[in-house]
Amino acid sequence: MTTIDAPPRAELVGRAAELVPLIREHAPWQEQNRVLHEEVVRALVDAGLFRMRVPTRHGGHEADVRTTCEVLAELGRGDGSVGWTVATLTIGSWLVGLFPDEVQEEVFADPSVRVCGSVSPGGVLVPTEGGAVLNGEWHFNTGAPHSQWDVHSVLLATEDGGYVPATAVVPMSDLTVGDDWHTSGLRATGSVTTAAKDVFVPQARILPMLPVLMEGRHLSARNADAPTWKVPFMPFAAAVASAPALGMARAAWEAFFERLPGRKITYTNYDEQAAAPLTHLQVAEAAVKTDEAEFHLRRGADRLDAAVAAGQPLDVLGRVAARMDAGALCQRAKEAVEVLATASGGSSIYTDRPIQRIERDVQAITLNGIMQPTTNAETYGRVLCGLEPNTQFI
Repeated sequence: MTTIDAPPRAELVGRAAELVPLIREHAPWQEQNRVLHEEVVRALVDAGLFRMRVPTRHGGHEADVRTTCEVLAELGRGDGSVGWTVATLTIGSWLVGLFPDEVQEEVFADPSVRVCGSVSPGGVLVPTEGGAVLNGEWHFNTGAPHSQWDVHSVLLATEDGGYVPATAVVPMSDLTVGDDWHTSGLRATGSVTTAAKDVFVPQARILPMLPVLMEGRHLSARNADAPTWKVPFMPFAAAVASAPALGMARAAWEAFFERLPGRKITYTNYDEQAAAPLTHLQVAEAAVKTDEAEFHLRRGADRLDAAVAAGQPLDVLGRVAARMDAGALCQRAKEAVEVLATASGGSSIYTDRPIQRIERDVQAITLNGIMQPTTNAETYGRVLCGLEPNTQFI
């Protein structure tokens, strides 16, 4: 084990910012090949950005939620797929920190380890002597081509014939990794399907999820008092997963203004697009929406960090508010990108223009079930009206 001092927020965000030019250089290749470029993966490893929510005793940073989200937003500014992939692998590493300490020692023995995962329970665990046998398929498994371990959501069979939600840590070498990620957005995330057939999972690598989701109880003795593992799972996952969308809005802003000088508005008398009142309204609208997206990122992250610092669990309203902030962040970012894409003219649809990729990526992130803006708003509104939430995923 290697314990290190966690870098401050400014340093980690700065490391991410330094990688933006490299990430952008490889973005076209990544989209075409539907995975991250190895040079980008290596740079992320060297910068320690896969270790933000890894225990310090294993060489991690145990960064707070705000720091993690700001780093992911910066990576999303380089390429939305990079931000989304690192977000997902960060959630995977954090989940490993909920397992018994001996499991963490095994997984984190490699300081550059990547842990992918899936939220939907696509498989079934059937108990057997010493553990359980796993069968199933998991779609949207972001980062699987770059990972050594997978944290799978499953249904664990019980003695009474029922099932309870659980999570299982499985080596990628025990799984079949597909090649079925052919999508319009977030193409470089490598979110392929993985499958398990009669895979034995030792008992220590199985974690029942309801105590974790609703009560914060987990199986790690050494992480029991660590603030990093006192944050509730779903609000944390929503905050982290939505953060790259802010970076996408910022990337669209930069892409638009890079091409603005000297641009005309076709079939009008405006020889300079920057001189047109329409352009002024568009950029003002995009700026305000991006600011609003940043507000929701910071409020959502700060709410979680404050609750942990105060030692107070989030109530139901706080949990659904976390989902609402994630959805609102994605919605505002999407709206900002759409305004700038519309203002970019017909030539922006060429594949060598970044803004068309950014627009497709931000659309994809808003379609994710955890970030879906209208679903999250409905859940938030239900609780504000005194009703029970319509989901357990809070």
